[in-house]
Amino acid sequence: MRFRSVHLASLAHALPEEVVTSDALEARLWPLYERLGVSVGRLELMSGIKERRFWPPGTRPSHAATVAGELALERAGVSRDQIGLLIFTGVCRDFMEPATASVVHAKLGLSPTCPAFDVSNACLGFLNGMALAAEMIERGSLETALIVSGEDGRPLIDETIRALTAGHEVGRRELKLAYASLTIGSGAAAAVLTSARRAPHGPRIVGGAVLAATEHHELCSGDRIENGGPLMQTDSEALLHAGNALAAETWGAFLKEVEWRAEDVERIVTHQVGVQHKKLLFDTLGLDHARDFPTVAEYGNIGSVSLPLSLSLAREAGFVRDGQRVALMGIGSGLHCMMLALE
Repeated sequence: MRFRSVHLASLAHALPEEVVTSDALEARLWPLYERLGVSVGRLELMSGIKERRFWPPGTRPSHAATVAGELALERAGVSRDQIGLLIFTGVCRDFMEPATASVVHAKLGLSPTCPAFDVSNACLGFLNGMALAAEMIERGSLETALIVSGEDGRPLIDETIRALTAGHEVGRRELKLAYASLTIGSGAAAAVLTSARRAPHGPRIVGGAVLAATEHHELCSGDRIENGGPLMQTDSEALLHAGNALAAETWGAFLKEVEWRAEDVERIVTHQVGVQHKKLLFDTLGLDHARDFPTVAEYGNIGSVSLPLSLSLAREAGFVRDGQRVALMGIGSGLHCMMLALE
């Protein structure tokens, strides 16, 4: 992917007020921990996640995405009738049908001529949505697009804890497969992408690379169980190494495509999974950890929202500034990897 005239007009995020610590989740698992001889603190030790946030019960992903979308539109100075495409990119959705983008479209009061649809690709959805809109803007079939996502980790965590504590047949293996589910948080993000003519001073999306390793699609899978909420099983160790290998291959293709050298990349923003994932990735690629802006300890893994949230927070903190070259690195179960370059 190479783009010459696609700019990021604005970026925004929204976070819930309720903070839930890893210790609080493990307190709910104490009967299981006691039976298996597992000590409290294991979750934070393994993931590096101290806390995550939850929306109030019953909050729909469309509501969270709308809040972030409103802020992104305000920051971009773009009127609603100028939005030519809306893409909702979350793992979480209001329902199977219609598209959650339809709800966001209605809540934002976008034009009837603005198409809206969902793009679902696990934690990589937001980057996929950005790339899709960028392709359309680059070829001139679209002027301005709004990409949104809203994730809610509460239902998954509640169902995971219920399943783990429901009976005595649960052992260490089942607990290990469920640990990744307990790292999930909640949040929302939105971005306005437009042509250079509309936002000449906004960060330019230079291009990027994407690779797949779908032979690993079974390492992390989730679905809604019968008469219950969502459940997910993850082989975290195998996923860690397979994802890292895919990212290493994508990194080489990315640098070649955008014609950058590794030392040219001044800031790196990743999809936030856990501290071990980031450490292994940076060590494998030979990257300076000081270039990274970690958010996982405070917010957990927020699915498709993690990367744009981290970029938004990095901008607000002044860590990512004008004039810098920034690499966005996303990995989603499946496995898929996408990297985009911002300048």
